[in-house]
Amino acid sequence: MCGICGMVGFSDEHLLKRMCERMVHRGPDEEGYFLDSEVGLGVRRLSIIDLQGGHQPIHNEDSTLWVVLNGEIYNYRELRAELEEKGHRFYTKSDTEVLVHLYEDWKEDCVSKLRGMYAFAIWDKKDRKLFLARDRTGIKPLYYIYQNNKFIFASEIKALLEYPELSKDIDLTSLDYYLTFLYIPAPFTIFKEVRKLLPSSTLTVKDGNIIVKSYWELTPGKEKSYNLTLYKNTIIRTLEDTIKYHLVSDVPIGVFLSGGIDSSTIVAFMRKLGVNDIRTFSIGFGEKYASYNELKFSQLVAKRFNTIHKEFVINPDIVNILPKVIKSLDEPFADSSSLLTYFISEEAAQYVKVALSGIGGDEVFGGYPRYIGAVISSRYARLPLLVRKLFKSISSYIKFSPKGRDYPGRVKRFLKAGLLPSYQRYLSWITYLDREIKEKLYSSNLKEEIGEEDYLHLKYLKEAGNRSYLDSVVYTDINTYLVDDLLVMGDRMSMANSLELRVPFCDYKLMEEAFTIPYHLKLKGLKIKGLFKEILKDVLPREVLRKPKQGFMVPLAYWLREELKDFTLDILSSESIKRRGYFNPSYVKEILSDHFSGRNIFTHQIWALLVLELWFREFIDG
Repeated sequence: MCGICGMVGFSDEHLLKRMCERMVHRGPDEEGYFLDSEVGLGVRRLSIIDLQGGHQPIHNEDSTLWVVLNGEIYNYRELRAELEEKGHRFYTKSDTEVLVHLYEDWKEDCVSKLRGMYAFAIWDKKDRKLFLARDRTGIKPLYYIYQNNKFIFASEIKALLEYPELSKDIDLTSLDYYLTFLYIPAPFTIFKEVRKLLPSSTLTVKDGNIIVKSYWELTPGKEKSYNLTLYKNTIIRTLEDTIKYHLVSDVPIGVFLSGGIDSSTIVAFMRKLGVNDIRTFSIGFGEKYASYNELKFSQLVAKRFNTIHKEFVINPDIVNILPKVIKSLDEPFADSSSLLTYFISEEAAQYVKVALSGIGGDEVFGGYPRYIGAVISSRYARLPLLVRKLFKSISSYIKFSPKGRDYPGRVKRFLKAGLLPSYQRYLSWITYLDREIKEKLYSSNLKEEIGEEDYLHLKYLKEAGNRSYLDSVVYTDINTYLVDDLLVMGDRMSMANSLELRVPFCDYKLMEEAFTIPYHLKLKGLKIKGLFKEILKDVLPREVLRKPKQGFMVPLAYWLREELKDFTLDILSSESIKRRGYFNPSYVKEILSDHFSGRNIFTHQIWALLVLELWFREFIDG
C-alpha cells in the first residue's frame, strides 16, 4: 500500500516532494521519484511485498516505462511466470514490476489481466503519454486536476492542495450531495477543480488530451431454478480462492472481527486454508453503551477458530479524535462509523501491517434491510391507492427512535414513500435531508445554485436497464454507497494509521460468481443474507448466523445529547452558520433546540453540519 502522485505537462521536483510529504502516513517506509522534462512521478511506500527490493518507481528493461502503484496485485505470481516465459526480465520480486511488463505486451488492456486492489500510473516515454487505472470495484482512490494543459494526480486530495494554482472553490452540487447522502459520490469532490476517477476506469493523458474509459461492469444473473447445492459449492469454492489471494503478503496479517457473518467468514476460511496464528481485532463500548456491543459474538468466533484475539473497549474522547478523522478524509464525510474504523485501525496497527475486513459482504450477499424493503415495496405498490394514502397519513404519528437501527423511523420512511415511483422510493430510504428540510435549511443562494435534484443514484437506477427493481437498487448501492462511503472510509481510516486494509468481498471474481445467483434468491424467506446463512451453516457458529444485524455503529444520538452537546452548540453557533452563508441560521438553531429538547430527532443532520463546519476550519480557513 502506498500513496502515489504525479504530473504531466510540466515537471516540478519541489511540488512532487511536497505532495508526497502530505501522504507520508500512506507510506512511512520509504519514498521514491521519477522526473523527466515534462513528467514527474512520486510515491510514499508501505512495504508489504518484497520489503527490501520493491522500491518504486519501477521501470522495465530499457527504462522506457515507469510505474507507481498504490495497492496490491494479488495474482502477480501467475502473471510474472507468464511474462518470464515470454522473455521478460525482472529485477525485483514485487507485484509492482509486473505492471510495466504487462503494459509492454497488452498496452492499456493490461488492466483486464489484473486481480487486486490498485490505482497506478505508467509513464510511457516512447509514446509520451501517461496511463492511469483504478481497480474494478474502487477500493483504491485516485484524484486528479487538469488545467492549462497541466495534469496532476494523487491518492489523496490533500496532496493536490499543494499545487498553488488549485482553487479551493466549493462545488455546491457536491455540497448538496454530502448533506443529502453524508458522502460525495465519484466523479465529484468537494472542490470544483478536483475530480475522482471512477472505479474500473482508465485515464490516458497525451498531447494535452484526456481520454477516460471503463473496462468492467458487474451484471446480474439470469432467472433460474433454485439449486442450493450448486450455489453452495460455487460460493464456498470462490470464497476460499478469494481469501487465499488476499493472504499474499511478506508481513503479518490480521482481521477486523466484528462477530458478524462477513468478518467471521474470513476468519473461518483463513483457518480452513491452514493459516496459523490468526490475529483478530474487535472493539466495543463500556457498560453505558452496552447495547452497541457485539463483543460476545467476536469472542465466540475467536474461541471457535482459536485466534490470537485483541479487544479494545473504548470510551473515546470524540472531541479530540474527530479533527484527526476529518483531516484524514480530506472531504466532508458524515458516516460516523469512520470514528470506529479510525480507532480499530490505530490499535491494530500496533500489531500488524495488513488487516482484512468484511466490507462489501452486505452488498454481495444481501445484508441490508432496505433490500427486503425493495422486495416488499414492489408488492406494496400493488395495493389500492386509497390504502397507501391511508398508511401514509398514519405514518405521521410514528416517532423516530434514537436507539440502534431506528426501526420505527424505517417504517415511517417506508410508508411515507409508498405513493412515490419506485426510483424515488429508494432515494427516500437512503437520503438524510429531504426537500422539506432543505427548503428551510438552505440559503436562497445555495438553492438557486444547485437547482433541481438530479442525483447520480437515479442515473445508476435507470442505467440498470432490464434488471429487476431489487437488482437496480443493489447495482446503485455498489456504484455509490459501497465505493464512496464504505471503501473511502476503510481506505482513509486505515491508511491514516499506516495500515493496509484488504476487502475480500469486493474482489471482482467473487462478485461475478455471487452475481450469477439472482439477487432475490439471496434473500431466502425474506431474510437478509438468507441464502448466505444457509451456505455457511456448517462453517460458522449457530449464534452468529442467528444474531440480528447490528452494523458498525456508534451511539451518536446519545453522544450529541451528552458528551458532545456543548461542543456542538459552540461549533454550530449562529455566527458560524451565518459566516459560511450556505444555511439559514435560525433553522439550524431550531434543529438544535428540537433535538436537544427531545421534541424531534436530527442526529444525522446535526452530525453532518458539525463535520462540515469542522472541515471548513481545517481545509478552507486553515
